[in-house]
Amino acid sequence: MSLVNILHPSVKHCADKVTARHIHGRPEPELVPSRYALRVGEIDVMVISDGVLSLPGAMLGHNVDPAVRAAWLEDMFLPRDVLEWALNVVVVRSGDRTILIDAGMGMEFPDLPRAGRLVQRLEAAGLDLASVTDVVLTHLHMDHVGGLLVDGVRDRLRPDLRIHLAAAETKFWEAPDFSRVSMPPGFQDALRRTATRFLHEYDSQLRPFENEYEMAPGVMVTRTGGHTPGHSVVRLASGGDRLTFAGDAVFAVGFDHPDWFNGFEHDPEEAARVRVRLLRELAANRESLVATHLSFPSVCHVAVDGDVFRCVPGLWEY
Repeated sequence: MSLVNILHPSVKHCADKVTARHIHGRPEPELVPSRYALRVGEIDVMVISDGVLSLPGAMLGHNVDPAVRAAWLEDMFLPRDVLEWALNVVVVRSGDRTILIDAGMGMEFPDLPRAGRLVQRLEAAGLDLASVTDVVLTHLHMDHVGGLLVDGVRDRLRPDLRIHLAAAETKFWEAPDFSRVSMPPGFQDALRRTATRFLHEYDSQLRPFENEYEMAPGVMVTRTGGHTPGHSVVRLASGGDRLTFAGDAVFAVGFDHPDWFNGFEHDPEEAARVRVRLLRELAANRESLVATHLSFPSVCHVAVDGDVFRCVPGLWEY
């Protein structure tokens, strides 16, 4: 499906502007790191890049003065009008379980040629789709489930695959409320359509949980709400090491300005409370953080800096 027909011209402008920098729409693949491996105690973790989305800069914080937002982007050496959102997914191996956390954008939108790379990059990492025993979905936005809707993917997955997500998330998408979001026109229909299709195609494999669920040794899924009613984070703990995959609870600007509202948040005030609470907890525990839209590979720590926070990049592990 072409985004030209469903999305606001500003989104198309962003995609065209960034795509023009690269041959054939993206940098040559062998020059772009797409996976990063680390260990959390006895748990193997691999962060995999699904690419990037190019969106209007206003999506970063729609409740602030545009001049203030532009100043922050300039301070971060970023353009004022185009925001490149990383798309990270995570593969976890714990015991005999191979767990895919989120599934990226998929290939439904050819106008976003630098996203939807999950299947190719899993294969490049030597990860067979048939080896995945479980999928955890932080929520049902299209950039988190689209990879499972790519043609041929379902046929390559195990018939006994378990897909874990919060029961509140499936309930929400029966009649989603978009009254508090700030998205360009077209996004609401695309999000609703993708979530509905996913729930229909994978209904028999869903394993909903209420608030918290230990789905494998040292792998805990916890519903936070905020971004969507069923938004969840995944917390890993083994041998004294800890790492949290925060999904969309934390964006890059959320360290400096945790009170800024992201355009995709269905309950922005609650999302801000969730963000502050989570960042304070991560800082106190000194554990690692990975999030969907932090720059790949996104592994970092959180430090308290007065009333806000600092992102401390993790040392690259060779």
